[in-house]
Amino acid sequence: MRSKLTLKPAVDYATGSNAKGRQMANYTQVVDSGCPIRSYFGVAQADTDSSLKAGQRGPSLLEDYHFREKISHFDHERIPERVVHARGAAFHGEFVLHTAIPEYTSAAVLNDTSRRTPVFLRFSTVAGSRGSADTVRDVRGFAVRFYTEEGNWDIVGNNIPVFFIQDAIKFPDVIHAVKPEPHNEIPQAQTAHDNAWDFFSLTPETAHMMLWTMSDRAIPRSYAMMNGFGVHSFILVNAEGKRHFVKFHFKPKLGVHSLVWDEALKLAGQDPDFHRRDMYDAIEDGNYAEWEFGVQVVPEEKEHDFDFDLLDATKLIPEDLVPVKYIGTLTLNRNVSEYFPETEQVAFCTQHIVPGIDFSNDPLLQGRNFSYFDTQISRLGGPNFNQIPINMPLCPVFNNQRDAMHRMTINKGGANYWPNRFDAPHPVPPQKGGFLSEPLPVSGTNIRARGEKFSDYLSQAQLFYNSMSDVEKKHMVFAFSFELGKVDDTGIHERIVVRLNEIDHSLAKQVAVNIGQPVPPNTTKNHGKKSAFLSQIDGKAQSFTPKGRKVGILLYDEFDTAPVLALQTALKAAGTMAMIVGPRKGSVTSGATTLPTQFTFETCRSTHFDAIYVAGGTGEAYTRGLNTGRLIHAVREAYMHQKPIAVSGSAVEWLQRIALPGEVSPAISGEGKVEVEKGVVILEGATESPQFAKTLIDLLAKHRVWERDVGHIAA
Repeated sequence: MRSKLTLKPAVDYATGSNAKGRQMANYTQVVDSGCPIRSYFGVAQADTDSSLKAGQRGPSLLEDYHFREKISHFDHERIPERVVHARGAAFHGEFVLHTAIPEYTSAAVLNDTSRRTPVFLRFSTVAGSRGSADTVRDVRGFAVRFYTEEGNWDIVGNNIPVFFIQDAIKFPDVIHAVKPEPHNEIPQAQTAHDNAWDFFSLTPETAHMMLWTMSDRAIPRSYAMMNGFGVHSFILVNAEGKRHFVKFHFKPKLGVHSLVWDEALKLAGQDPDFHRRDMYDAIEDGNYAEWEFGVQVVPEEKEHDFDFDLLDATKLIPEDLVPVKYIGTLTLNRNVSEYFPETEQVAFCTQHIVPGIDFSNDPLLQGRNFSYFDTQISRLGGPNFNQIPINMPLCPVFNNQRDAMHRMTINKGGANYWPNRFDAPHPVPPQKGGFLSEPLPVSGTNIRARGEKFSDYLSQAQLFYNSMSDVEKKHMVFAFSFELGKVDDTGIHERIVVRLNEIDHSLAKQVAVNIGQPVPPNTTKNHGKKSAFLSQIDGKAQSFTPKGRKVGILLYDEFDTAPVLALQTALKAAGTMAMIVGPRKGSVTSGATTLPTQFTFETCRSTHFDAIYVAGGTGEAYTRGLNTGRLIHAVREAYMHQKPIAVSGSAVEWLQRIALPGEVSPAISGEGKVEVEKGVVILEGATESPQFAKTLIDLLAKHRVWERDVGHIAA
């Protein structure tokens, strides 16, 4: 019987919205009942369960090539994981340009609004291993590949616009410091240890990034609710050769929102795959994540007009000074078919750019341009990693590189050098699409040094802290206190308190008290400046929407059907996922209504949802169910995490008397009446109410009920 397995090592160079999908399909195996197990080279196998032996109980034979192929492949299945960004998840999508910018760049992908450019976006953490959890406090990688018609363009960025260090020569030091300590490989996926904070305390340039990672930005609610930044200043070059500095931005349409710390800690144990599962499920359900893509542009002649250096990766360009011009939309709309060949083998490189885009002299970027390519050679077994399907560009590739491990391309012809008598392959001038860096004067003495403005490490750290809301400042105090509470060396405590006091005295004072250090004298010279764009709670760039949110509907058999069904309908219309949580897997029933359960009370917690609704019901059994510890804990935990809570019918009295006694007691009278207090929405009776659903949805859009955030979030 002929196998239905297809594996065509051909390249589809067609363009269009699914061009990369068609190309990947050429390397996709469709396996069904018509596919016998075969050896590497196509021989069908009759038995793959028992190795070949000399007698039923005799020794295994060396001639068993099927066993040797199978076990040898297994022995080598694991490739070296990434030194940083090891834990990640990636998704396919497309980029659509809506505003051309020929005044800044000749790059076709940023000028042709008729294109639908395939993209591949990998999210990741930085410090942890591939087996760590999604919700740890960490920077998040935001690496985007545009499969343009002119070649691959990679923006290998983060969800934070700045970095710890200014020069790539310090990269091994910062990563060694934040990784688990070498003598015991502890702790995994966190910087709450002596080495990390020793490095931070002794490296002043980390001050700005230190505040970002201790802010809520380091514990995002979801991949779809975090920014992406190119971090570095790149260069855009237009058709006339004029150069502009540029910072790349991705702003999520769902807004920039975060978990709270206690919630993040619990999710790391309850669901280590929380972020990747959230995005995977959303795409499967057709709720595609979207970002607005924008550029912050500074003409080359204005390079020195700021009190910071554009080449310093520890600095951002405040949007108050240079607005972001949004020019396109990036949408993620397809999950990978198999994790390893796509997500694990994708090789992002900062030096992957296309004509019209160039590099600045940022010393961190310059070093990354070498490091990333060098790393991929080690990880992926040689220089031919570009021939792995996920890494292949959509445009044809011709060059004179040959041989090496895992070479797949077969080149016809007798010349593998240039120039040659056949004139192929040959360079092309810029007018025909050839990449050529625009001439740039370079002069100076070779020296190990940095620009003069690089030495200011306090101004933007103060700008960031000053711009935070009171709630966000409090969260930062708790974050510093938690991390430093895990540090044993009191000398590190002393140095960090001194560093924080340089930024803000109130911050230093609160942290010092929490970690048992003397309060330093108020010698801080805080400039008092703020940015209107940096706060996640009241920043000008923030978006608030119920889309992409999840509501857990907790109920038993004999629930009140009218309010439950009405709320389900309203949530779906608002782009919010309503997920039924019941006492068992399968379904719950009330009269003629049966609802499938996505979770049981044992397989989820309130941490899995953005809000919870406890429905009322009828009968003594329903009352006993409400009084179980799981439901009481769910409500109290959601309340502690500042999430909206809704109750109706018999659950109202239960909430006021048992679940949240003394916290919520609005006076309600009359069937169908709706009231809200401290983010708790109460519907009297078992009827439906449009106001009930609208109130809950409006609270969802605000992300949290911050008025409840009055003290340290404790378990």
